[in-house]
Amino acid sequence: MRRGGHEGTSERLVNRTVERYGVWLRSTVVLLCGALGLVWADAADVPLALALLAPAVLACGVRLWALRRPLPLPLALLWTLDAAVVLLMGLSQPVLDGEGGNAMMEVAVGISVIAFQFEWATRPVAGAALAGAGVVACVLGDVLSSSEHDLDVVPLVRMLIQVGLSRAGYLIVRARARAADRSAAVRAALRREADVAAARRATEREYLATLHDTASATLLMVSQGDSRDWSWLPPRARQDLEALSAMPGFETGSVDLAALLGCVPEGEGQARVRLTTHIEGPLTMPSGPGLAIFNGVREAVTNVSRHAGVREAELRAWREEGNGVVVELSDAGRGFDPDSVPLRRRGISGSIIGRMRAVEGTASITSRPGAGTRVRWRWHDRDGVPQAHDQDRVPQAHDQGGVHQAHDQDRVPPAGDGAGQAAEVPGPAARTRAEHTAAVRFIRGQLLIGAQLVALLICLVWQFTISLRRLVAHQDVYHPVWPQTAAFVCLVAVAAAGGASLLRGRRIPPGVRGWCLGSVLAVSAVSAYTLPPHHATGPADWAFGVVGWHALFLLADLRVRWYAAFLGAHIGINAAAVVWHGAPAAAEAAVLGIATVGSCGLQFAIGALMTHLLRDTAPAAGSAAAREEELRTLERIHEHLQSDHKERYRALTATTVPLLVGLGHGVLSPHDEEVRLRCGVEGARMRRLFAEGDAVADPLLNELRACVEVAEHQGVTVSLAVRGQPGEVPVEIRRELIDPVAVTLGRTRSAARVTVVWTPSSVRVSAVGVDCADDCTEAAAVPSQRRAADPQVSVVRTRRGESMWAEASWSRPASLEVALP
Repeated sequence: MRRGGHEGTSERLVNRTVERYGVWLRSTVVLLCGALGLVWADAADVPLALALLAPAVLACGVRLWALRRPLPLPLALLWTLDAAVVLLMGLSQPVLDGEGGNAMMEVAVGISVIAFQFEWATRPVAGAALAGAGVVACVLGDVLSSSEHDLDVVPLVRMLIQVGLSRAGYLIVRARARAADRSAAVRAALRREADVAAARRATEREYLATLHDTASATLLMVSQGDSRDWSWLPPRARQDLEALSAMPGFETGSVDLAALLGCVPEGEGQARVRLTTHIEGPLTMPSGPGLAIFNGVREAVTNVSRHAGVREAELRAWREEGNGVVVELSDAGRGFDPDSVPLRRRGISGSIIGRMRAVEGTASITSRPGAGTRVRWRWHDRDGVPQAHDQDRVPQAHDQGGVHQAHDQDRVPPAGDGAGQAAEVPGPAARTRAEHTAAVRFIRGQLLIGAQLVALLICLVWQFTISLRRLVAHQDVYHPVWPQTAAFVCLVAVAAAGGASLLRGRRIPPGVRGWCLGSVLAVSAVSAYTLPPHHATGPADWAFGVVGWHALFLLADLRVRWYAAFLGAHIGINAAAVVWHGAPAAAEAAVLGIATVGSCGLQFAIGALMTHLLRDTAPAAGSAAAREEELRTLERIHEHLQSDHKERYRALTATTVPLLVGLGHGVLSPHDEEVRLRCGVEGARMRRLFAEGDAVADPLLNELRACVEVAEHQGVTVSLAVRGQPGEVPVEIRRELIDPVAVTLGRTRSAARVTVVWTPSSVRVSAVGVDCADDCTEAAAVPSQRRAADPQVSVVRTRRGESMWAEASWSRPASLEVALP
């Protein structure tokens, strides 16, 4: 059956479930009643009964087959088959004849028209037309089977009430499913945005770490000009360019970390670090963590070359218990105090610790002045994330200058990230399972409330229409009358007590449920034992058909076996009462049995449907929604990452990429002072880019300090002054404000002064460089070629002799203006 295009996951599965359940329920009833009808019929009437019932059974078989293997049948043909079933069942009633045959066909047609409301739930007009066909079938059966050709209106009214209740019940459950879908969609959208933001942050960290380790490091080394042998530069620049143009991210395959560590570059010439390796391979692991460790080791080796004052280091790698991998790099150099590392230094926080955080691993630095340095990377699979402060298991090795000390524990500097909390943060798999469990619980809760409201609605409608009419119409049958009236009032009290909780959206308290179930069983017993003989399940028995509905809304949240046990107790109480009044005749017992199947059988079928919705459909809806949401999230992440990558690449195309291309192909020479100055400027720009993601109170000042730090490494003395109260500046504006300063600092040879002035309506950033390169003015204009300047940012440049002054100012919108202190 074709579905609507706007159905949510829960609603779609509810529709599918009720459709399949309706087909199975109707087909089962038709098959059973048809078989019993053939047994019931006289031998002479069997051929005619078989001619009527066989096509009905065949039509049910086609519908059942279509559930397993959808057939290319038009909807009109399916509707015709369903209508033919009830019409044939109605026409078979006069053939079977007798009270038992009438009751049997009434049950078959009645349950069929109820099931039609489930089969055709998404097409209410078709369901209503089939209900009309059922009414016609009942009328034909009654008229043709009655000698006076009169019509019993009561079964028709009861059938119409049941059809209305079935449709209303479906609408209630569908409304709860839609509410669950809407709420789940809102929560999923929030999670999706959070996941996209987290993925973008993680990719940003990896991208910046890659820039730091490749292009930034290369350009800064060229700008310092401290190498006489530049033979390593062309291949290194080409590799940097390849890394810069590649989309950052971790792969999902496996790598041998031992093979990767064998490729760690030791450097060239005086910058070479001789590595002594002790690797217990192979060390197969996911490529994401493997690449993170490899890149971290490469950065650590570079740090040894730059800062340790030694040219030897020891690299160890081994697998520890719990399918974990540990890598350790140690040197006997001058060491440092990890607590003194500033936040803006990227070698430790970004390239080493940040990378490991992104792959759910840990990295730690153990060092102190004069005692060397030890860097350790540890990664475990998701079944065992290590505590960052666990005592490291160090293999037996000789001590190098006090670096490996047995009493030391891994210590993560503040710049690192608080890796000690990594063990308490659930990984993606655990979070996904938790979110799926919460979604299933929420959907199940919504469907449960809907199912209980449906059962409560049936209770009230049935009790105050069919049951009340029977109670009032047969007052002369009851002796005495008050037990039956008191039982009726008790059921009303049960519906009120249970409904009070449901209408407030709460579960029925266990105490209330226990009292209500006991009261319902008491009503069943009182009604059965105070009913005169030969009236059981007849027109005067108002309670037998309504008691089960009361129990259904009380037990809807439990497994169906509890409801089956209640119905068994209910049937047993009434059967015992019938026997107590006197053993019934065979024909009477058969009629009682048919009435019991038609009443309690339908109630049990609805109870089983509710249980299926709660136990099976809700988890399926949660899983399907999770899969759909995962696909949406992946699409959004891919879309945003592609956009981010293009934006980053575009921002570097006009400046960094030409430098790397020229250096990689020998067009630009590192011996040329102009080339070194350009490399220094690009290095400062990259450092400012690295500082963009820092969580600091004043991002503008933080990014300026990153540029100042690069200039100071070039031997430039820089003074920085800030005036006024800092305010909010968008990242795009910060780039335009700082870039002229970065250019000026990058091309200054001796000293510079940087000033930031905040006013309530504007911010100005200026730099004065002494002993500046001749073409500083032209170099400062380069950024305008790579990104369009904001019209509110104005840049003024002035040159006097060897001094260069550049100022960028931005007028803040009124919404961002701040008051002076």
